[in-house]
Amino acid sequence: MATLDGKTAIVTGAAQGIGQAVAQKLQKQGAHVVSVDENPAITGMDNVLGLQADVSQRAEVERIVATTLDRFGGIDILVNNAAHWRPTPVTSSWEQALEDWDYIMNTNLKGVLMLSRACVPHLKQGGGHIINMSAYYVLPAKTPGTNSPMTDLYNASKWALNGFTDAWASQLAEHNVTVNAICMGATDTPMLRGAFPDGELPPEFAATVIQADDIAQLVLDIMADGRTGENIGAWAGEPVALPPRKAPNKRITG
Repeated sequence: MATLDGKTAIVTGAAQGIGQAVAQKLQKQGAHVVSVDENPAITGMDNVLGLQADVSQRAEVERIVATTLDRFGGIDILVNNAAHWRPTPVTSSWEQALEDWDYIMNTNLKGVLMLSRACVPHLKQGGGHIINMSAYYVLPAKTPGTNSPMTDLYNASKWALNGFTDAWASQLAEHNVTVNAICMGATDTPMLRGAFPDGELPPEFAATVIQADDIAQLVLDIMADGRTGENIGAWAGEPVALPPRKAPNKRITG
């Protein structure tokens, strides 16, 4: 029997990259999956519903939840993976900075807030899991270049996920709902490749980046382990594996 038989998962940003890998991994483990993306999402897989939707819009979030309940009858897993990224130098104009703020924060934070809160009443009914996709920026640096000064808003959005992860883990523990974040380094995704000319990673860099399927496996490992309230790191050039549980005062900061 697959480990997630009868469970239902919502995965955002699932048309490609990490979200797609997570959706496929969950489906292979027996879960019903609602694959959400602002672009056309996964289709043609058993027990996977591709849903084109924008998580930054309240009406769209409500539609995601209502459609999931109508199709599969419940919600057990939420993977908040959808995110926007663009260079945001601190020297940009006021007008550009405010446009960038809305573009990044409406998806990376407001979308996480709205969809998570919409799912929580259903997760509480039988226990479940929320996993927020973050960045290694929020953990002690192992290499230079952490928190690039050219992406202050994206960086800020990932730091802000700490507040959601920590507070929700504490609040939802009594309902057997776990809340964790995966804080990953460079992962081979279309978003990462979009930062390079012609979408090609430099060979030495390509040899060290994390693979999306490794992050998808980490999602399964976290849920099976049952821990909550942790930022779980994954660094390029190192094996991606579930680390020992952290002391309460180091769950988020590392």
